[in-house]
Amino acid sequence: MSTDLLRSLSLLHRSGKPEGVTSVCSAHPGVIRATLSHGRRTGKPVLIEATCNQVNQDGGYTGMTPAAFRQFVENIAKEENFDISKLILGGDHLGPNPWKHLPVDEAFDKTRTMVAAYAAAGFEKIHLDCSMGCAGEPIALGDEATASRAAELAFVAERHASASPVYVIGTEVPVPGGALEEVEQLEITSANAARETVEIHRSFFAARGLEGAFERVVGLVVQPGVEFGNQNVVAYNPVAARSLSASLHSLPNIIFEAHSTDYQTPAALQALVRDGYAILKVGPGLTFALREALYGLDLIAAELNGTPPSLKATMENLMIKEPQHWAKYYPGAANEQRIQRHFSYSDRIRYYWTHPSALKAVAELMARLGDDLLPETLISQHLAMAWPEVMNGLTPPTAAALTQAAITRVLTTYADACG
Repeated sequence: MSTDLLRSLSLLHRSGKPEGVTSVCSAHPGVIRATLSHGRRTGKPVLIEATCNQVNQDGGYTGMTPAAFRQFVENIAKEENFDISKLILGGDHLGPNPWKHLPVDEAFDKTRTMVAAYAAAGFEKIHLDCSMGCAGEPIALGDEATASRAAELAFVAERHASASPVYVIGTEVPVPGGALEEVEQLEITSANAARETVEIHRSFFAARGLEGAFERVVGLVVQPGVEFGNQNVVAYNPVAARSLSASLHSLPNIIFEAHSTDYQTPAALQALVRDGYAILKVGPGLTFALREALYGLDLIAAELNGTPPSLKATMENLMIKEPQHWAKYYPGAANEQRIQRHFSYSDRIRYYWTHPSALKAVAELMARLGDDLLPETLISQHLAMAWPEVMNGLTPPTAAALTQAAITRVLTTYADACG
């Protein structure tokens, strides 16, 4: 089955032959296409995840239900000749976060409906995240309340899934959407906290008669000291995480899942997999690379046509007109906010690429460049990371190829780290 690799990660780690899996957390069609194309070439399973905010029974911010998201991904898979039997779909942070402003009973009615929809749509990997309080509750709940609610949602998933999903528990990460400020210091999950999280979940699953489901818990989300803010990246420090990494030996059949690994160096990603953080989640880093490529192509088009670049101005106007996706995330003076709107590691601009005006602007850019072979000198100037690939014949110097190559470059770094 498609989740066999996820089930095998713990054994591989304990046998001294660690492998990892890249979890692509994006709903951008260009990212999905590049991911599936890359997966076809490597021949390995591909894990694509949607968050509760992106995709839910109400449509989320993508406008897609879980069933619609599956169809969306599978349609691209067919276009890319990707073997759908190697596709794993995951639901990330499945809990009440989209409705936490509501009273708990109302919020959980919606949450149960969402989890049922994910399970019925055949999502094979379910991350249960009930750590956030609802209206009238503390912002963050204690371990027992979190585990009790997670077990309730697992019960719902088991009733609606046509096949047995695997589960991920734990939530030692920011809420979906990422950190709201510059990250200076991180508190690494303690070894005791990791073990306690597993045991508390085990007991609440057992109380619901879900011992079989708990045997399919393959991952525990922890904080190994990895994160990014708007302007900085906190790099993985294996020494600082040594105690947490060693605790895996007391957690049979479980591997660690690392969130927010975007922008880590290749060496850091390899060290994460080596130390047992075998599920590496990446999202904003992929659309960050996409934005770099599109802005670079816009500058190349301007040079070729003798006209001013226009894509960045279009995106700026759009984000100013509709600030709901960035305003509360980018503090500071007006000029600081302007820079962050386009160049932040948090990449809040990713929420705008599927807006009609953005789609139109990108389509016009690609039409201007067409299938023409772009000058190597302009690629060197505006898309420097692609220049060696073009010179070595690995990437054709066309707009479409250079765009996909920017995303693939990030995916290749993860694939190399995962082994």
